[in-house]
Amino acid sequence: IGEIMAYEMSKALTYSVKQVQTPLGTATASTHDDKIVIATVFRAGLPLHTGFLNMFDHADNAFVSAFRFYKDDEHRIVDVHIEYIAAPSLNDRTLLLVDPMLATGESMELAWKAFLTKGKPAKLQMACVIASQQGVAHMAELFPGDDVTLWCAAIDPVLDEHKYIVPGLGDAGDLSFGEKL
Repeated sequence: IGEIMAYEMSKALTYSVKQVQTPLGTATASTHDDKIVIATVFRAGLPLHTGFLNMFDHADNAFVSAFRFYKDDEHRIVDVHIEYIAAPSLNDRTLLLVDPMLATGESMELAWKAFLTKGKPAKLQMACVIASQQGVAHMAELFPGDDVTLWCAAIDPVLDEHKYIVPGLGDAGDLSFGEKL
């Protein structure tokens, strides 16, 4: 799905005609002008990130680690913490911030703020496979009137008491890499 979403997002990039070298000569082709950085949140975002990297194979990469911290025994009050960031300079770059799930929007917001410590991107495009209506509303509130696009394959109606998207698909990181201990 990352490759399909990246293909669709590529339609929003800026293109110009250039001469490109092929194995047998030179050809004229439209190529994107954007200096792309693909960013994601460890570990759940890695499969989606890989799909984007397959399409934008010359892009730079950026990563943050985030984890959910439950403040109560019933796992109803959730906090998100960012602990690690690795990114090139983002100044005047096109940042593609990809994460499979957009539940409350807190992880995406904190990732965005962490990446801003590495520079101010010229453009921001966000992608998620499944979003909640609450997460979409949070992004709209965070970026009012900004030239930011949120690409979603599906938007589900609600979050449960543990802040999981319903019907959703569960914990994307656990589904990809196994349950955490």
